[in-house]
Amino acid sequence: MQNKPMLHSTTHPTPVGELTLVASDHGLRAVVWPTSSLKRARVTGRPHRNSDHPILQTTTRQLDEYFAGERTTFDIPLDLDGTRFQVAAWRSLAQIPFGSTTTYGHQAAGLGIPTAARAIGAANGANPVCIVLPCHRVIGSDGSLTGFGGGLPVKRWLLDHEARVLANSPSSVPGEGRGGGSTSSIDSTHQWQHRQSVQTRLSMPVG
Repeated sequence: MQNKPMLHSTTHPTPVGELTLVASDHGLRAVVWPTSSLKRARVTGRPHRNSDHPILQTTTRQLDEYFAGERTTFDIPLDLDGTRFQVAAWRSLAQIPFGSTTTYGHQAAGLGIPTAARAIGAANGANPVCIVLPCHRVIGSDGSLTGFGGGLPVKRWLLDHEARVLANSPSSVPGEGRGGGSTSSIDSTHQWQHRQSVQTRLSMPVG
């Protein structure tokens, strides 16, 4: 039987509340809302409190940069615990550009399963790594905000925050923030709503 990896945790204050961060030695496992639980994020047992763990330190630094408007992508190794379908859905969230939104139907179509919008919604609802994998950028087909683990006011705040950052950017091209990353052009008429002159992609190893 394969041994479960040792998990490390810390808490970190942010403008949307104190988040609980959990990581294994392989990558970030969970970002948990104040109103949620470790169990809902598929974290079992009691993680070892360790704010000095390098992955947790990287996560706290990049979250601070995101909330300060200095970072539009994350460069953090992930160790996701889910079904193959869930992990595929979660990874696809990283392809939604900062400051843009898409729908569950478009997300499903991007995975080659256009009739699976409802299943995608359920998978997004179980996303254990909020903000880093931005499920807040997925909205209803009618443009309405839909269910979100952190609550709809937080979802609106995150979307408004990203819109403000882009509006205040000196360039029309969103930057990667510290940490780098590659950019590639996208078809702005296809899937993404709001501002999307370029798509900044993440490179995140997933366990």
